[in-house]
Amino acid sequence: MSKLIKTDAEYARWIHELKERYRSSQIKAATRVNQEMLRFYWSLGRDIVARDAENKYGTGFYKHLSQDLKDAIPEAEGFSRQNLQYMKKMYLLYSHAAANCQQLVGNSEGEICQQAVGNLSDTPAEILFSVPWGHHCTIIDKYFSKSDYDAALFYVRKVVEDGWSRGVLRSFIDTNLHLRQGKALTSFSRLLPAPNSDLAQELTKDPYIFDFTEMTEPYKERELKKALMANISRFLLELGSGFAYVGQEYRLKVGHTEQFIDLLFYNIKLHAYCVIEVKTATFGAGDIGQLGTYMTAVNHILKTKQDNPTIGLLICKDKDNVLAQYALESSSQPIGVAEFQLTKFIPDEFKSSLPSIEDIESELK
Repeated sequence: MSKLIKTDAEYARWIHELKERYRSSQIKAATRVNQEMLRFYWSLGRDIVARDAENKYGTGFYKHLSQDLKDAIPEAEGFSRQNLQYMKKMYLLYSHAAANCQQLVGNSEGEICQQAVGNLSDTPAEILFSVPWGHHCTIIDKYFSKSDYDAALFYVRKVVEDGWSRGVLRSFIDTNLHLRQGKALTSFSRLLPAPNSDLAQELTKDPYIFDFTEMTEPYKERELKKALMANISRFLLELGSGFAYVGQEYRLKVGHTEQFIDLLFYNIKLHAYCVIEVKTATFGAGDIGQLGTYMTAVNHILKTKQDNPTIGLLICKDKDNVLAQYALESSSQPIGVAEFQLTKFIPDEFKSSLPSIEDIESELK
């Protein structure tokens, strides 16, 4: 990392934007090549379902189909038995979500004609077919058996919007991003104009997952922040799309005093600075006042005419939602409050099925 990128915030934002554009162009180039093949895979999955092929041709159907397609199209790849089963699952997963809307259909020549991808609402066929095949398989592995169509479509959209690699996709699936996205308590809808308020809300999470820090109890606040900075790429990934790092303990001269902002970022999508405070204690109402002061200082000192109002994000160990909501209503600054976890997020509906400490201890006796 050069000295320039460390000292010039505008230059750092430009480098981040170039990186995002490059990654976006990479995945777009790869997906253009694969789109027509994915349309064929969809149509083959549809044919298997429409023909009731597994019942019609018996238990060895996929083995025979795999061999016959390889013989008929020797130059083609992707006709393994496993892939053929994925094609069927892909069709079933998304056509089920499409049950009450227009479908992808084939014409008399067997070509795929896009009318829509069913009830994919704002996910047109181009988006579904812009996701690399390996990514589809990862999503199918997780959500086909659960029939969780909404979750599957969420990750389809995110892959296309943010240009995720398969590794990043797996990481966010493992931490149940679809259950965390946009869930922070905020005052954005009250204090930010649309559509920025919606975009800012969607960029939040609750909880944030900091498992990449490999921190364990006990730890101090300074140690956690140091670990976040040591893993800045992973931290940026967890924060979400468009965040560029500006500085830690960022110094601002306010009147005759010096103020040091915990973590300062800039979000390219919002065109706004984002002040982030990480607290290893339980949320306190006074935290909002301190964060609001930093945000006001950034608006006066750093914000330009081209920038939107600064937003704030308080990430704490835990919070009382009622107290946090009251504190947000008392502030005139657009702030979000969320928790963090150092381990992977477990949804509440699954926690009850996990053994308690007492259960484990009794098993060991």
